[in-house]
Amino acid sequence: MTATTLKRGATPPRQKPVAKLPHRPATVALPISQHTLRRNLAIAIGGLAVIAAVIIAGLMGVWRRAGDEIVRQTAVAGFEVRHVEVTGTRELALLPVYQAALPGRDNAMLTSDLAAIRDRLRALPWVADASVSRRLPDTLAIAITERRPVALWQHHQRLQAIDIAGVALTHDRLERFANLPLVVGPGANTRVREFLILAATAPTLAPKVDAAVLVGGRRWDLKFKTGEILSLPDTPVAANAALKQFARLDDGQSGRSGGLLGGRFERFDMRLPGKMIVGGAAVKQALDANAKLAKAAAAAKAKPLTI
Repeated sequence: MTATTLKRGATPPRQKPVAKLPHRPATVALPISQHTLRRNLAIAIGGLAVIAAVIIAGLMGVWRRAGDEIVRQTAVAGFEVRHVEVTGTRELALLPVYQAALPGRDNAMLTSDLAAIRDRLRALPWVADASVSRRLPDTLAIAITERRPVALWQHHQRLQAIDIAGVALTHDRLERFANLPLVVGPGANTRVREFLILAATAPTLAPKVDAAVLVGGRRWDLKFKTGEILSLPDTPVAANAALKQFARLDDGQSGRSGGLLGGRFERFDMRLPGKMIVGGAAVKQALDANAKLAKAAAAAKAKPLTI
């Protein structure tokens, strides 16, 4: 380096200006747009999610296969349903019970769903309730509570046995239930409890009833085995009272003229409170006889007297 000496009052030498660098922004421009970046990021996240799902599914498949193998091994070891013990059945066939108890491709004891078996059993017409339990190593114990038939129901010319709730049980071999009462008509099955209570109010008449017909879904007509029809009111209380009164009248007449039933009359209508309208051959004969008597009396009155 060389030193420069300036004299007093002399003008200093002019220095060369320093070149200025161009201004550069603080941020760096990306080669792709933000929209493209967001799209690529979403694709990457979606791909990761798919990969994770595949991994999880693979792990679940491994566990499922392991579980199936454990079930198979327990069955091989003897924990398999080999016997189904059924109690409480009288009318119910056993085949539907076995089908409800053993529905799957394997019958491993440890995987038998007892609640599902019970639900399938309760869906059978004859079954009111059922209980299912395991008896290791190889037995399912099933206890059935059957519905009890209380009447026959005739609807659209078809007969079925029904229980107290009106549930149709069977239409096969109905001769087994020939001693049960018969209810007829749409909805008569759902009113069977009401009819049985009605029949119980007149126990002497119950054996004489051939069928109970529900009329208009409101009231009962009783058809007797001797052919007569008794029309009852449309409320249970009034119907019970009318049937009791009819039973008393029938019992009271039986000692003198054979009772109300037996062929002399055809129809009894007790729908009006305190009244009974009677129709039939006996009524016609009585009316004819009264008409003859009235005619004879009128003729005798009109005949002039001779002295």
